[in-house]
Amino acid sequence: MANHFSRETAQSLGTSNYAKSDGRHYQSKLKRIRATIDYDGQADGDTVTLGKLPPGACFSHGIITASATFGAAATLAIGVVGDATAFRAAATHTVTTPTMFGIAADVAADPFTEEKTLIASIAAAAAPNSADFLVIDIFYSDAV
Repeated sequence: MANHFSRETAQSLGTSNYAKSDGRHYQSKLKRIRATIDYDGQADGDTVTLGKLPPGACFSHGIITASATFGAAATLAIGVVGDATAFRAAATHTVTTPTMFGIAADVAADPFTEEKTLIASIAAAAAPNSADFLVIDIFYSDAV
């Protein structure tokens, strides 16, 4: 049977002259940006700044954990300034169990060449206005 190499291992493990693996992808350490968003009735069209990804960062995945649902009408998208849906398309969040997100093309994308500001965008309706909140964890790796 044939042996195939992933994109990340082809250069370093797939040749007889081994090259150093890219530390952002292969055997990398994950870093996390945590953002807690209070349900303050943010309006349709509002954005919330979540943090910044440094140059060289590679998005891995994200997790949303909510103390109560975000409502049946308001949608939440997660991305970066200039591409608000880069990591999660706008969708309702109606569960309180941890929910993973990530778009395959963005997980497989090349590292960012410049710093990126992470944002959450609210659309379709206002966010709830209560004592509840949600936590968004963004996981990424970089060469540092």
